[in-house]
Formats: sequence, C-alpha cells, structure tokens
Amino acid sequence: MATDTTSNIASEFEEIDGELPDSVDEGTIERMRIVAHTLDEGIRVPLTDFRIGIDPIVGILPGAGDTAAAIVSLYIVAEAARMGVSRSALLRMVANVGIDAVGGSVPVLGVLFDSFWKANKWNLRLALEDLAEDGDETETGPDVVTVD
Repeated sequence: MATDTTSNIASEFEEIDGELPDSVDEGTIERMRIVAHTLDEGIRVPLTDFRIGIDPIVGILPGAGDTAAAIVSLYIVAEAARMGVSRSALLRMVANVGIDAVGGSVPVLGVLFDSFWKANKWNLRLALEDLAEDGDETETGPDVVTVD
C-alpha cells in the first residue's frame, strides 16, 4: 500500500520542479489527492477519455449541491494551510473554490461548468508546488546563490 501512495504522490509531481520537504505528511497529501480526484475526475465518461467527478453530479441539487461540494473542497485548502502553504497560494485556492461554487450554481449551465472547472485538482497542484518551492528554499536558503 505504501508504494501505491508513493506512486500516486509521485505522479502529481511529474511536472512540478522541486521536492517536498521531509516535514510534509504523505498521508495528508494522499487524502487531499483522493478528495480532489473524487470531486473532479472520479468517473470516466463512457466511450471518451473525459472524466468528471461527483461535483457536477451533486451540483444538480440547486444551492445545496454546490454548497456541499464547496465545503468538501475547503478540506484541501484547510490541509494546505495546516501544512504551511503560503498565504498567496491559499488565497488562490480559496478563489478557485469560490469560482467553482458560483459558476456551478448557475442553473443548467452550472453542471457543465463544474464538469470542466477542476478547482480541486488545481488546488492540490498549487499546494504541492508551493510546498516544493518551500522545500527548495530550506535546502539552499532563500538568499543563497548557487553556481553550477
């Protein structure tokens, strides 16, 4: 099971420069990844490569569905804050959740919007990138210049 977790986290880093600091809890990142995947890409649309999550499905319920999805989305933001993600990244993450909630609440078109706006996936990526950047600074120091 540990190798599955490591490979899932590693797959999130394929396009991210840097490494996570040792202080980051991999279990927390895996839970964040599961929530993001479930909300944004948990179900493959038959006969296509397109994936949707439960966000657009619960968004069918007027008001309550998008509110519930936004509350669950805030879990990723809360965990990112607990792990020390920068304030600017957290603000962008909250903005993504807000856009998702407002855009998804539009009758009929909101379901389509939720199918394409992958706020949770983006928020996970923002958190990982921010943590990786912080990890790079701690290794060399923020003001240290290295010459190759």
